[in-house]
Amino acid sequence: METRVAVLGIIVEDVDAVELLNAVLHDYGPYIIGRMGIPYREKGIYVISIAIDAPQDTISTLSGKIGKIAGVSVKTAYSNVIS
Repeated sequence: METRVAVLGIIVEDVDAVELLNAVLHDYGPYIIGRMGIPYREKGIYVISIAIDAPQDTISTLSGKIGKIAGVSVKTAYSNVIS
C-alpha cells in the first residue's frame, strides 16, 4: 500500500483533552515516526508536532479524529513523496 509522509501540527487549548488525544495517537502508533510536544505555560497551551508515514486515508482519518476533540486544533501538511 502506498504511504505518504506528513506532519500534523496540533494545538491543545484544553488540558482535559490531553488524555483523549493521547489515546487517539496511541491507536496510530505504528505509523508515527516521531512526536514533539512543547508546553507553552505562559499561554496555557500545548504545541505538538507529529511526523507520520501512512496511507493517505489513514492520515486523513487521524487528523479528522483529532479535529473532533473539543479544545484541540490540527492542521496537516503532506509531502509529495509517495512510496
